[in-house]
Amino acid sequence: MITQSPLTHRNANLAGFLACAAMMLYALYAQEFLNLPPCPLCVFQRLAVIAMGALFLIAALHNPGLSVRRIYAVAIVAAGLAGSGVAARHVWLQSLPPDQVPACGPGLDFMLDTFPLADVFAMVFTGSGECAEISWVFLSLSMPAWVLIGLIGLSIWAIWGNLASLR
Repeated sequence: MITQSPLTHRNANLAGFLACAAMMLYALYAQEFLNLPPCPLCVFQRLAVIAMGALFLIAALHNPGLSVRRIYAVAIVAAGLAGSGVAARHVWLQSLPPDQVPACGPGLDFMLDTFPLADVFAMVFTGSGECAEISWVFLSLSMPAWVLIGLIGLSIWAIWGNLASLR
């Protein structure tokens, strides 16, 4: 007897949304209960996770045909790649020797209030000393490394979940 998989495109997108929600819940837990305030690069990684989660949720609620699922897959992967780029930059900053770490800069709130948005992006991606600190490790990987793995995994899931031959 052959049974069909209960996994549908809608369920795959819902699972992607739930994974993004779990990532954000842990980030908020780490911020509030482990006293790990996010640096500017962490904030941008969070925005990518939120964007992916929102797109996964919209795709799950919409339950479109193949042509629109392709668009959702591209949009979700674009958010994932943007976040992966930020996370990779963060991991690189954390790997620098202490004498090569950029000096600490102003906080993100101050930058957003004071500088034009293009300048804020440039300053954030240059990185600062606070972004190079490793204050949390699990299985020898820092939080940005885990975010990078999660975003890449969710991007692959978005491609498979929206383009595979599911019900």
